[in-house]
Amino acid sequence: MTAARNRSYVGAMDHRAAQDWLDRYVAAWKTYDPDAIGALFSDDVSYRYHPYDEPITGREAVVASWLGQSEAEGASTLDAPGTFEASYAPVAVDGEAVVATGTTSYRETAGGPVVRVYDNCFLMRFDDAGRCRDFTEFYVKRP
Repeated sequence: MTAARNRSYVGAMDHRAAQDWLDRYVAAWKTYDPDAIGALFSDDVSYRYHPYDEPITGREAVVASWLGQSEAEGASTLDAPGTFEASYAPVAVDGEAVVATGTTSYRETAGGPVVRVYDNCFLMRFDDAGRCRDFTEFYVKRP
């Protein structure tokens, strides 16, 4: 992350900064670039794929989890390129706390029909540098 980008986050988050973070979250997911993933999170982040999970703690552990290299409960598996789309937006921003909602859709094969859609809610807290230090995801599959 550039110094200019870091300066834009000093202090409390705002809607623009939160949307920028969410857009970078989706971009990191699409590329599985370890540096892009790591840049999203603080060194001591607590990350939960589900609200009832024990948190995955630490940036390196979260990156490994995103890359499918973790045995943590609920850890991620790699999604094939072109098999998912996601769009999230902040709905509430209060200082360091952000609540975002959105949707994620999946295809069995790239370019194929959408086979699953999830509605998502993220509860997040950020540090003064705009890195997420606490992340909890809630999602439900549409019928």
